[in-house]
Amino acid sequence: MAEEVARPAQRAPDSVVAWGWYLDGVRQPVHTLKVAVERAHAGEGFVWLGLKDPTDEDMAGFARRFDLHPLAIEDAVEGHTRSKLEQFHPTLFAVLSTVAYVEHETLTEFSEIVSTGQIMVFVGEQMVLTVRRGEHTPLRHLRAELEANPELLARGPSYVLYRIFDTVVDEYQRVVAQIERDVDSVEELVFSRQGAHEVDRVYQLKRELIDFRRSVVPLAAPLNALATREFTAVPQHDRDYFREVADHHTEIRESVASFDDVLSTLLQASLARASVADNQDMRKISAAVAILAIPTTIGAIYGMNFDNMPELRTQNGYFVVLAVMLVSMVVAYLFFRRNRWL
Repeated sequence: MAEEVARPAQRAPDSVVAWGWYLDGVRQPVHTLKVAVERAHAGEGFVWLGLKDPTDEDMAGFARRFDLHPLAIEDAVEGHTRSKLEQFHPTLFAVLSTVAYVEHETLTEFSEIVSTGQIMVFVGEQMVLTVRRGEHTPLRHLRAELEANPELLARGPSYVLYRIFDTVVDEYQRVVAQIERDVDSVEELVFSRQGAHEVDRVYQLKRELIDFRRSVVPLAAPLNALATREFTAVPQHDRDYFREVADHHTEIRESVASFDDVLSTLLQASLARASVADNQDMRKISAAVAILAIPTTIGAIYGMNFDNMPELRTQNGYFVVLAVMLVSMVVAYLFFRRNRWL
């Protein structure tokens, strides 16, 4: 669902989901984005523009309007596989990988656990431009929250950048909590009576966790840079905010690493149980073959029809042989049962 926007006199591109000009943290009533940008360039407040899946033509137009670097525009158009932070003076460019948890009733070997997207952020002294790829982590709630607290929005573009990072990391935390429930569920299944057959589920969850980790881990470098390095668009007093987000991100990475260790252990345990189950099945099959081999062997010997064979022509020979077969099979069965092969 797109964010609600005021209809400008000149129609904005379809990729524009929200924009506003803010002065002292208060959204100002302007009719065109062009006027808002001119006011911001003149040092009056800042512009916050949100895009969703923009086209090449849209990005080219905004690049000229905000004087954005071509390399950053290329990443915004084509997307980037990893989170990163780059300084294109005087604009700061950040890429954040977003993650959403895919709801499912039961975890199967085909379940999709996480889905990924991206948010690209351009930050200058008078502008914030966000480009969102995918349906994850919409920023309309963040904009509404900040507009309801002008004293926060008055801190400027760097504070908006901090809240975007904080929103993405908060979503990571929610996904971690939901994945933890899946890990607990799989652990119960693996150690249940039928746990030897849960290898596929464990492997699928581990693969999805790898996708999650690929999105989460690279964000550490941008956060550490924002918390420790000097950037034109980020005042020194705002670094503490990014340091706090970096601490939360570290906890998430540790949780992901612990999940990976648990799943690796569960995968080994599941494979071991499957191997033990196979061995038990082979024991049962071998014991059954051995028991059935007794009458088969005796019957084969007496079926050779030689004239000179013990008990061949005795009156009760047939019943004696059947008794020998039965007693031998019972003895073999008790032997295998005692040794837990059956």
